[in-house]
Amino acid sequence: MMDAFVTPNSPVFIVLFAWSLLWKGIALWRASKYDQRNWFIVLLVVNTAGILEIIYLFRFAKKRLQLHELRFWEKPHHS
Repeated sequence: MMDAFVTPNSPVFIVLFAWSLLWKGIALWRASKYDQRNWFIVLLVVNTAGILEIIYLFRFAKKRLQLHELRFWEKPHHS
């Protein structure tokens, strides 16, 4: 029964894959940008469905991610 739930074509698998890929990409980008080599390696190798990546981004990154930075759909405010 569980095998049908987690097949590569199932909607749950596709959503989980996209979620994980999004957070992994953001975390790897940030770890690379701020020269955090050890974090980059751990984030690249360990797959936690985005959980470790989110913890890194909001807690351990040299420049922590702020929620307003995730609002890419909003136009930047110019002063």
